[in-house]
Amino acid sequence: MKVDIAKEVDEIASRYSRESGNLIPILQEAQEKFGYLPEEVMQRFARFLRLPESTVYGVSTFYAQFKLTPTGKTLVKVCRGTACHVRGGARILREVEKRLGIKPGETTSDLEYSLETIACFGSCALAPVMVIDKNVYGRMTTTKVGQILAETK
Repeated sequence: MKVDIAKEVDEIASRYSRESGNLIPILQEAQEKFGYLPEEVMQRFARFLRLPESTVYGVSTFYAQFKLTPTGKTLVKVCRGTACHVRGGARILREVEKRLGIKPGETTSDLEYSLETIACFGSCALAPVMVIDKNVYGRMTTTKVGQILAETK
């Protein structure tokens, strides 16, 4: 299914005035729609807001919430906080990397999975922690990684 970028951008832009302060909410809505921020989308919003493309690019790269490359349907996050580290978080991360064949910040070639690390989830009592989409998995083991990933397919 081919997405008509121009039409989608126009639809999003129609809900906003041309004030530069609308850049972040516009980018958030665009990312929700496209799953990331394609270059053409950022260029079109730069024209709409009458901003230099470099400003739009600068904002989209400054904030970690924005992605400039397609992300997988399933987002896997592994905690690297102190409690998780002490309780084997590095082993959990290595197991996820091995099973998915990607490193943090990467997406599988079939766009099924993306992998990220997080400084701390705030679930230290459950360490080590892995989050898949919005589901938190605590007291992780390498065996559990395989079981949980198999369930998400």
